[in-house]
Amino acid sequence: MGSHQDSNPDSQVRADHLPTPATEAGREGLDALLARPGRAVIALDFDGTLAPIVPDPDRARAHPDAVPALAALAPRVASVAVITGRPAEVAVHHGGFADVPGLDRLVVLGHYGAERWDAATGTVTAPPPHPGVAAVRAELPGVLDASGAGQGTWIEEKGRAVAVHTRRAADPGAAFEALRAPLAELAVRHGLVVEPGRLVLELRPPGVDKGGALREYVEETGAGAVLFAGDDLGDLPAFAAVDRLRSEGVPGLLVCSGSDEVTELRKRADVEVDGPAGVVALLRALARRLA
Repeated sequence: MGSHQDSNPDSQVRADHLPTPATEAGREGLDALLARPGRAVIALDFDGTLAPIVPDPDRARAHPDAVPALAALAPRVASVAVITGRPAEVAVHHGGFADVPGLDRLVVLGHYGAERWDAATGTVTAPPPHPGVAAVRAELPGVLDASGAGQGTWIEEKGRAVAVHTRRAADPGAAFEALRAPLAELAVRHGLVVEPGRLVLELRPPGVDKGGALREYVEETGAGAVLFAGDDLGDLPAFAAVDRLRSEGVPGLLVCSGSDEVTELRKRADVEVDGPAGVVALLRALARRLA
């Protein structure tokens, strides 16, 4: 797999120049994307990748240059998809993706692919929610009170999932660890799973992840190359999906939006960039190369 960017300075994006991926598979993926952009899918996580991480997720917004970069790149590739754990409409609102010239074929796969928003229609399609989410939502306040995690933990309503954040706690790491076991027990009782992230534990239905969403979308579009960019543990299934696609003959490029909070992705990435600003620089560089 890919190595950390410090061992390969050329893997960074500087001055809008495309990086040199740290792995052979990554170089093949980038070459395929550049050679046949009309068959390439660009897939990106939202929080931490297109939008900087902030203490209050409701205040998260896409990097100010993200939408212009996407709008410049999207007409030159087969498709651009945002794959996120957020509800699709929330990601569309926070990203500013609606009614943007150049993004008329953008797709937002929310709730790990359970919801889909298409820019062409401006509508969301989704199946009924899992009943366990409502049950967990009702019990969570009592579980948090009994956990000893302390003040500062709070619940984010996500419609088809519910998340507990510890970033505002006096000791965010200790609160996160204190909640792991009781939230896992709560999830099991109601047929859900716990997905850990950057100082957040999300309870959601099983069998739904970014890897499955990405693979289904690549198959739907008939893509001949795929780029996926992410920053957090929830993006690892998408990294694994790209690895599987590579083994099946679909070239791919794995991009890590780097942070000091989560290091697992940088060990597996072909390219590491400096957070959302670095992702934007990469998108801009791709658009410029393909112009």
